[in-house]
Amino acid sequence: MLELRPNCECCDCDLPPDSSLARICSFECTFCASCSEQKLGGLCPNCGGELMVRPRRPVNKLGNNPASKTRVTKPEGCTARN
Repeated sequence: MLELRPNCECCDCDLPPDSSLARICSFECTFCASCSEQKLGGLCPNCGGELMVRPRRPVNKLGNNPASKTRVTKPEGCTARN
C-alpha cells in the first residue's frame, strides 16, 4: 500500500492524500507538480525514475489506511539527477 507522504521532498509544501498535485516514483519519493515539472524534468532526483501522478485514496478508506505523517525533505534542495 502506498505511504501517501504528506509533503514535497523539494519545497516541503503540503500534499494531502487527496491532492492532484502529488507526483511519485516507483519508490514513492514524493514531489509536488511544480517541482516535478520545473526543477526535475519529470524524473526523480533520487533514483532517476519517472514521476507520475500519485493515486488518491478514497476518503472513506483513510480511517483504516491513513496517509503517512512522516515528512521527508532535502534541506539542500533538489536538482535534476544527472
